[in-house]
Amino acid sequence: MGIFGSASIGVYTLTTEEMALVPPQMSESKVKRIEECLKVKTIRTMVGQSVLIGALTSANSNGIVFPHFATDEEIKNIKSAFSCLSIAILETRRTAFGNMVLANDYGAVVDSRLKEKDIANVSEALGVEAVSGEIAGLPYVGSLAIATNKGVLAHPMIKEREKKLLKDVLKVPVDVGTVNCGIPYVGTGLVGNSHGALVGFITTGPELFIIENALDLV
Repeated sequence: MGIFGSASIGVYTLTTEEMALVPPQMSESKVKRIEECLKVKTIRTMVGQSVLIGALTSANSNGIVFPHFATDEEIKNIKSAFSCLSIAILETRRTAFGNMVLANDYGAVVDSRLKEKDIANVSEALGVEAVSGEIAGLPYVGSLAIATNKGVLAHPMIKEREKKLLKDVLKVPVDVGTVNCGIPYVGTGLVGNSHGALVGFITTGPELFIIENALDLV
């Protein structure tokens, strides 16, 4: 799958167990594909008038974390469709929460550079324990892995202690792999939930096999 001609579909799309946020410009055929594969309700929106939805936001079934420049209209649109969601707008200098937060419905691992009060706000919004961590010695955990309620696929260079942290906090098995013909930043080229997954259009057959097994989709 591609979005705006790019295989980095995770940059533009956010998915949970019940919802997908997609850019307003996305074609009906691609929206239908997402809905059928992931069994979700789709909402067309932007975040801070940007199409980089997946990079700027993080979510699970309980809530969504937005950067401070998200507009009232955007938040109202999402809240009207999913009134039960907790919404947090974090007033931080760093705003790419899709890159900084790796979450499922059981826990969240967040960028080690975030302050304690911001980690607490993420925890409250998502309704789960949130702890600071890294993957492959790097802080932007949201772009280095994807987490569902069935499994985690992470950067191949993840360290054993990091892998154990992810497993303990997210409470699912952790495996490693790549997307889009060798890209280790799997969060940028893959979106999914416990029902299915969509990958960038240059993802190879062997990569698909690993993804399916890691996310328990076989």
